[in-house]
Amino acid sequence: MGVLTKKVKGAEDILPRDSYKWQFVENVMKKEAESFGFKEIRTPVFEHTVLFNRSVGETTDVVQKEMYTFDTKGGESITLRPEGTAGAARAYLEHALYNEGLPVKAYYMLTCYRYEKAQAGRQREFHQFGMETYGAADAKADAEMICAASSVFERLGIQNINLEINSIGCQDCRKNYTAALKSYFEGYKDKLCPTCLSRLDRNPMRILDCKNEACHEIAKGAPTVLEYICGDCSDHFERVKTFLDAADVDYTVNPTIVRGLDYYTRTVFEFVTDCIGAQSTVCGGGRYDGLISELGGQPTPSLGFAMGIERLLMVLEAQNIEIPKPSTCDLYIAALGENAEIKSFRLIKELREASLIAEGDIVGRGLRAQMKYADKIGAKFSMVIGDDDITANKAKIKNMANGEQFEVPLDEGFLNAFLEKYLENYQKTISMSLTQN
Repeated sequence: MGVLTKKVKGAEDILPRDSYKWQFVENVMKKEAESFGFKEIRTPVFEHTVLFNRSVGETTDVVQKEMYTFDTKGGESITLRPEGTAGAARAYLEHALYNEGLPVKAYYMLTCYRYEKAQAGRQREFHQFGMETYGAADAKADAEMICAASSVFERLGIQNINLEINSIGCQDCRKNYTAALKSYFEGYKDKLCPTCLSRLDRNPMRILDCKNEACHEIAKGAPTVLEYICGDCSDHFERVKTFLDAADVDYTVNPTIVRGLDYYTRTVFEFVTDCIGAQSTVCGGGRYDGLISELGGQPTPSLGFAMGIERLLMVLEAQNIEIPKPSTCDLYIAALGENAEIKSFRLIKELREASLIAEGDIVGRGLRAQMKYADKIGAKFSMVIGDDDITANKAKIKNMANGEQFEVPLDEGFLNAFLEKYLENYQKTISMSLTQN
């Protein structure tokens, strides 16, 4: 017997007993995205490394410390995607999606990979849901994107999640702000961590995002970006707030938000909660008007967000939000004997063709073991077929919840007879539920 191989650290299995939770959340995300006019995009798991260097930014933690990068046999440098926006932007350009009319609105659900400390809600392989809009400069697009993220939380019934927004201005604003930050942090060079020292000349805004405790404390006294944004950026930010007010979306202006990736400009936002420990960001996004031109395209106003599905599931659990259980087996058919097995196999196929969930024995169990299994999988009804039933061309179906039984033919009338009783039972269940409520 070989040695058991276990999963790699930082990756998690999603087991059959839990996958319905993921499917439920993903379906909510999909429906909300489509209600806002977004269509799905699927991009490769790996891209040329230069894509992330140019888009995410060479001074970010993601590029400097966390990417899974390797050389192919052909000598190309390839990276497993650490986030979804860069790949979506590359696809937008490569396939000239702008010719299909602007704005282009796309959503994705994908796995991402970052080599960082594995902990609850933060894995090395993790899952993201994101939405991207290309070709929309108006502040209404920012507000719509924020509303789209907010609608997912509302649809899931999540409470106590706070929206924080900020503007980090355009490139011109950033030049002035960067100079002010550099001047401020120069006074603390002897206390900054080595990573932030390297950022001081190249991109001092990244220091604001440092997780080092000493750097974090120093950053609290740094100038805020809102003190340095130009009139146009300030007007844009005010319009974003106006549209959020019109949509009754509550928010707090947090001037310390800069986001961790270099492609952001103007509006940035985060949805945060403290129900899964320390204040945790569940969703983050903003505008990145310079990204497409950075990747070789024409200047294109763009924006989007991504939310971590693992963290979202943690929030649902922490708030005791019940996710609907998946449908269970509608009818389990137990067979005794070769002829009965053949007959049951055909009937099960007939039930499945009618979009019902039907099962039978495929491991050679005896009758008692088959019925125990039917109970274990939560079968709503069960039926036992033996030689005598085949001869009589009829059998009894048992309601597993109350023990009631009814007879059905085993010929072409079988499906209709079962469906009639099945729907009758369903209506009774609904009626009882409404009475109890």
